[in-house]
Amino acid sequence: MDNGSCCLIQGDPISQVMPPLLILAFVLGALGNGIALCGFCFHMKTWKPSTIYLFNLAVADFLLVICLPFRTDYYRRHRQWAFGDIPCRAVLFMLAMNRAGSIVFLTVVAVDRYFKVVHPHHMVNAISNRTAVGIVCALWTMVILGTLYLLMENHLCVQEKTIACESFIMESANGWHDVMFQLEFFLPLGIILFCSFKIIWSLEQRQHLARQARMKRAIRFIVVVAVVFITGYLPSVSARLYFLWTVPSSACDPSVHVALHVTLSFTYMNSMLDPLVYYFSSPSFPKFYSKLKICSLRPKRPGRSKRPEEIAISNLCHKSCISMANSFQSQSDMQWDPQMCGGLQN
Repeated sequence: MDNGSCCLIQGDPISQVMPPLLILAFVLGALGNGIALCGFCFHMKTWKPSTIYLFNLAVADFLLVICLPFRTDYYRRHRQWAFGDIPCRAVLFMLAMNRAGSIVFLTVVAVDRYFKVVHPHHMVNAISNRTAVGIVCALWTMVILGTLYLLMENHLCVQEKTIACESFIMESANGWHDVMFQLEFFLPLGIILFCSFKIIWSLEQRQHLARQARMKRAIRFIVVVAVVFITGYLPSVSARLYFLWTVPSSACDPSVHVALHVTLSFTYMNSMLDPLVYYFSSPSFPKFYSKLKICSLRPKRPGRSKRPEEIAISNLCHKSCISMANSFQSQSDMQWDPQMCGGLQN
């Protein structure tokens, strides 16, 4: 990167604004997607193509959020990168790749639900899990090839004693990087909105189906997908378009810089919000989350002894997420009784 292409702003407000946002996105994103991955791996009894798409969405989100501590440290040091050239390239590549992967699989989830609701007899709904895995591999290959350029270029910008690590050049358009950034938003946005409108319109035409709980859940699901996507990506795309329209006058404008970096953090927060998509995707996830909540939050009742089966459940609730999910899977044929977790401590 050309050393004249990064702006160093005196009293940089970005260093105060960004760390709390990224810490929030990391903690909630890692927790939410980590629990979701446990649910997929150890609680999900049967896998379908839609499950495979959601699982890969969770993988992309989890891989993205685990890169956020590096960016948090970067902003905490007032945009001073302390890890060298190769880690800089790797972190920016991982962020861009998994952001693109999250967008792609969120879009695929919307398309999959569109075919199930609007065209229930279409051959797409009958594809096998092996075919779905092939589609997933092809999509990951496309995403990796589309973001691989970030590994091939130097993104360090040295000015005086400061070494910045940025994927966007702040004095001009960024060529392919800007094209990808805009394309990743507007193309999926069109597809998601089309699927949303068609699903809602189709169910409105079939009033007797619209009253069914399953169809109402389909509407809630597609609305959540659209809201999560627009909330996460519209602010950053709008800020970047404003910057491109006003260059070069806005190249080193502090307010524009703050807007670009803060709205870019919203794209990371999209990975924090995606667990809402899993929650509304299937009745299995609300049940799984309810079991975790009951076992972890139910207070101990004084003076009440535990039955042997309650002691076993208590021990399981204090183990790792994997062991707990395995226990729930093995007991899935039993009727759940909230009293089974009575007497647990927080």
